[in-house]
Amino acid sequence: MIVYIGCMPTASLSLTPVAGSVAEPLVGSVAGALADSDGGSFALPGGAVACCGPSATGTISEEQAEAAAALLKAVADPTRLRLLSLIRNSAACEACVCDLAEAVSLSQPTVSHHLRKLVAAGILEREARGTWAWYRIIPDQLESIAAILR
Repeated sequence: MIVYIGCMPTASLSLTPVAGSVAEPLVGSVAGALADSDGGSFALPGGAVACCGPSATGTISEEQAEAAAALLKAVADPTRLRLLSLIRNSAACEACVCDLAEAVSLSQPTVSHHLRKLVAAGILEREARGTWAWYRIIPDQLESIAAILR
């Protein structure tokens, strides 16, 4: 029997209960409910397999998808996530690159590279103070990332 969840077949499923197991009555009732009279997969008249079909509601445009992908790509790195966490949880919600390099045990150029990616994505803003750069999270961008995942 093929089980369909949404539009994709998930697996070929054999519903054979272990004799005397707690699941035996349940498996029998599920198998009966899922199978058609031939014991095969769900089918519509004419043999077509039931599918959920595309939905136009709740979808995003190509431009929105590209913008969301760029944001997610920028944070799809463990070091960058740690840097964001360190900045967000710092006392003034900002941090110097010198402190961040020490906190993640990476060289300053490596940390600067990761921070530059986050600035380019619009997640952080950078301010030069003397010879060091300070970074601050842009709150609206964090909300944008959270909204993508809702």
